[in-house]
Amino acid sequence: MTIDITDDAVTDVVSSSAVGVRARLWRLHPTDVREIAITASAEILRLEAIRVAAVDTLTLNPDEQVLCYRGTGEWLANHTMLQIPAGRRIAALGKALRSFPEIEDQFDAGDLTFEHAALIVAFCESPPKAMPDAALPYCRDTLLAAASGTEATTVKLRYAISVLEHMFESDDPPPSEDTDRNELRISATLNGRVAVRGDFDGVTGEMLLSALSNLSMPTPAEDGTPDKRSAAKRNADAMAELIRRYLDNAATGIDGGQRPHLNVHINAKDLAYHRECASTAGDSTGDASTPDLSDGDDLDTPDLGILNLGTPDLDTQDLDVGHMPWMGPLSVGRTRMIACDCMLSSVLLDGNGAPLDVTPLKRLVTAAQRTALIARDKGCAFPGCDCVPAWTDAHHIKHWAKGGPTVMDNLVLLCRTHHTLMHRKHGFTGNWEIRMGTDHLPWFIPPPGIDPDQKPRRSTTRR
Repeated sequence: MTIDITDDAVTDVVSSSAVGVRARLWRLHPTDVREIAITASAEILRLEAIRVAAVDTLTLNPDEQVLCYRGTGEWLANHTMLQIPAGRRIAALGKALRSFPEIEDQFDAGDLTFEHAALIVAFCESPPKAMPDAALPYCRDTLLAAASGTEATTVKLRYAISVLEHMFESDDPPPSEDTDRNELRISATLNGRVAVRGDFDGVTGEMLLSALSNLSMPTPAEDGTPDKRSAAKRNADAMAELIRRYLDNAATGIDGGQRPHLNVHINAKDLAYHRECASTAGDSTGDASTPDLSDGDDLDTPDLGILNLGTPDLDTQDLDVGHMPWMGPLSVGRTRMIACDCMLSSVLLDGNGAPLDVTPLKRLVTAAQRTALIARDKGCAFPGCDCVPAWTDAHHIKHWAKGGPTVMDNLVLLCRTHHTLMHRKHGFTGNWEIRMGTDHLPWFIPPPGIDPDQKPRRSTTRR
């Protein structure tokens, strides 16, 4: 049976709701479906141009609703399913097109995609410094021609831009080779993951892609089943493998007194996972809620029970008791897996969780002492500060020049800001004081201007 379809039917499919559209398309001839796909693509370009124009009009003539936001792009994102960066790019392109009517006309006519219009505008806004002003119209028209038609691709347009940049090459590197523009943003998310976003010059990008190429190739299973991972997943796995190999084998630099590495802290009793491996655990339930801030230097009798492989409750699920300096909690299960193949560093703790002091009277803090300080302070110990260990200094509570020993009870990790704060002259407004409690943990005494009662405080950011 042959089903005829008219142009009106194509228009009806494109303009109607997408609900149930797959069932309707299956009834049509492939020729008609191809026409619908092409028509829908042209419609997307048309609607994109309308959206850019509408957003720019609101930027020039906002009403009270738009003025409630920090920009028209933010307003658009908050009223659609767009993310804020996408909304900002739409608003930015609309603003930029005001200065380039030739690009705007081609974009509004549907002969230019959003991405290609943004690339051409960026070139025209920041042309090569050696290019005379009279050459800009020629370059603009060349790029518009490269970006027009069904054969236009982003690679083709970027190649045309590179050719023009090299034609008018100056002492300044072109944008594709300008390393000063390189950026890499790494931020922890609320759910304990990491978001990475970068912008690199062409050479660095080439090195990165070359390094990831072999590691990110699809790898069939032993039975010949194709690799089901997406390209993004393969790239992520390749990046993780690249970092692991680097940390395992490279002659890395120094980061906070140590070579960069994966650092996980966990109590020995939590790491134990076989009842038969456990020994009798000591009592490690000391109460440090009310510190004794007297000037006495006597140490409490150490309780080493925390280092015994105490009997764990195997019926309970893994708890977030492991700790990573950068990313925070790590489940016991994951920590145990890492412990199967790692270099294990043990820190002896007393009943209050304070490392035992074994290297007194040292001028400089040793690597072993710094490891113990990280295990105790988890980073900057100043109340409310979340600075990670790699960005901290070991501060002598009683200065070494005045007889202060380089021992654990006279050391505390502070970020550079709070380290500077502690070294201000006495009597300076806002001066804080540090005292070591009988729990062998640092307590901070605020100045009267902050707390008239000067109640001791502790860092609770990572505890």
